[in-house]
Amino acid sequence: MKTEAFEKYESSVRSYCRHFPTVFTTAKGSIIKDEEGNEYIDFFCGAGAVNYGHNNEYIKAKTLEYFSTDGIIHALDMYTVPKREFIETLETKILEPRGFDYRIQFPGPTGTNAVEAALKLARKYTGRRNIFAFMGCFHGMTLGALSATSEMFARNGAIASLTDCTHIPAPYMVEGLDVVKYMQMLIDDDHSATDKPAAVIMETVQAEGGIRVFDVEFLKAVREFCTKNDILMIVDDIQIGCCRSGSFFSFERAGIQPDIVVMSKSIGGIGMPMSIVLHKPEIDVWKPGEHNGTFRGNQLSFVAGKAAIEYLLENNVEAETKRKGDIVKNFVEKEILPLNDKLELRGIGLMWGIDCSKIDSALASKLSDLCFTKNLICEVAGRNGSVLKIMPALVIEDELLLKGLNIVKEAFKEILADY
Repeated sequence: MKTEAFEKYESSVRSYCRHFPTVFTTAKGSIIKDEEGNEYIDFFCGAGAVNYGHNNEYIKAKTLEYFSTDGIIHALDMYTVPKREFIETLETKILEPRGFDYRIQFPGPTGTNAVEAALKLARKYTGRRNIFAFMGCFHGMTLGALSATSEMFARNGAIASLTDCTHIPAPYMVEGLDVVKYMQMLIDDDHSATDKPAAVIMETVQAEGGIRVFDVEFLKAVREFCTKNDILMIVDDIQIGCCRSGSFFSFERAGIQPDIVVMSKSIGGIGMPMSIVLHKPEIDVWKPGEHNGTFRGNQLSFVAGKAAIEYLLENNVEAETKRKGDIVKNFVEKEILPLNDKLELRGIGLMWGIDCSKIDSALASKLSDLCFTKNLICEVAGRNGSVLKIMPALVIEDELLLKGLNIVKEAFKEILADY
């Protein structure tokens, strides 16, 4: 394994390679291979960027077909056939059947840029600067998005003032606290020292926060709070969207419609860089070019994104995600949780976390490392990295899913023997 070039020349900011120390070469479906011929089951899924599997045949074929025709690749925000077809597909196949009326904005290709655009738009529309976000959230690493992100490790890396955001205790944090009532008090009390916000930004499932699923009643209450107080509701569906929760949008289970939705990761189909901001038409107060980016017109991403929507509809991915989610839940409850009564399982769809904090916060990282030696890739999340995260492709075969889960079980058995 040759890693000298990385270690000598690449910035020390590199992260995932330190946890998964091998040189990868190829990937197909839910299997990744390294240059020594080892095969790994992927329960990491590109942090949610390859929901439909690595090199999905249908999506890849559409992308290669376009690439072979000398179709335009870079076009900024000019009109192109791939962009038109993506817009039409998203509108007619996803938004209109759900009764959603959204304009589509294409910012830069990363999730954090979509968040930046959403926050700027909310402030411009309302004329207010403050934002409410929930403790435990992760919204990105650029300064605007980072101001909303609560993780101190990420925030401390900025060495800059991260302002105009008020962090609210998440509903699982303080027993007995009515979080919505608390937010109402902040904006009503002229001694709260808190400016009324332009928006409330939230993940309906805090992924990096430890797989914390916000319940339907809370989501409805936040929507009602925002409507009542003329505050925009922004849902960050960057990681939990694109069917990861069991529906295309994670908030569908609550029967609500946010004012703004941000998406990235698997909206690009097979890991192609892309992000979008969906916002209600009346919020579209941008002046031309007021938020832009050189790579907001990646045509291969439009092609792959359109193909991904076609694929998920033709293969009933939403229902399959729920079915496979039940496989994970049932397996962990029957095979892993009985190993120690201090373990806790949380999740939805095909995003699950096993919380080890009541035993040892360092346990999850040890488990991730051990799983890697057993040819399974999975990461950690939550406070102090105390949650082992299970996030396979939505199209993983049942047999391979169970094989990976058994590796997780064996890792738990080995490590818990020392506790």
